[in-house]
Amino acid sequence: MLCIPGQRLCASSERFVAGKGTYVQHGYIYSSLSGSINIHRQQDKKTLVEVQRCAGTNIIPTPGSVVTVKIISINPRFCKCSILAIEDSPVWEPFRGVIRKEDVRAFEKDKVEMSKTFRIGDIVLARVVSIGDAMSYFLTTAENELGVVVALSDAGIPMTPVSWTEVQCPVSYIKQPRKVARLAASATTAHASSRCTNEMQMT
Repeated sequence: MLCIPGQRLCASSERFVAGKGTYVQHGYIYSSLSGSINIHRQQDKKTLVEVQRCAGTNIIPTPGSVVTVKIISINPRFCKCSILAIEDSPVWEPFRGVIRKEDVRAFEKDKVEMSKTFRIGDIVLARVVSIGDAMSYFLTTAENELGVVVALSDAGIPMTPVSWTEVQCPVSYIKQPRKVARLAASATTAHASSRCTNEMQMT
C-alpha cells in the first residue's frame, strides 16, 4: 500500500509502534514521506509501522527535526522562512516555516526584538515544533546550537560571528545584531556555510 507525506496511518499504541519514515502526533502514526507502508511483527508481539521511500520522493519536516531555513520576511511578532533542508537532506520544494517571537530564545522572551534577531536572507538552523496553519511549520531557535549560521553584509560579504548576539563584516567592521547559532568549527560546517552563502548570492 502506498502513502503520501502527512497521511495518517493508524493509532499509536502499545501494539503499534512508529518506525522509519513515520512520526507520532496527537496519538496517531503519520507518514513523513511518500512511499510504501511496511508492517513488521516483532518478537515482542508489537507491530512496527514503517514507510519506505520510493525513488524520487520528497521528505517533509516532522516535530523535532532540525531544519535549515532562509528568512524571507520579518515583522515584530514573527518571521517567515523557507525550509531548504531537513537534517542533512535538501528538499526538492521548499516548505514554509514561522519563527514566533516567543520561540526565538529560552529566556527574556518578552524582550526579543525580531529586527535585531534575524534579517531577510539569513540562513538559520531551527527545530520543528509543530505543524501550524496552512501547511506551515512552527519553528524554534531557543537552543544554543540554533540560530543564524550565514549572514551577509549590505555589500554581500559573509559576516563573522563575534558573540552569540552579534555578527561583523570583515571588511567594513560594521556589527549587526543577530541570534547566532553556536556551531563547532569543522570542515563540514564550513562547507555547508559556503554552499548556503553561494545560494544566497545567487538569489
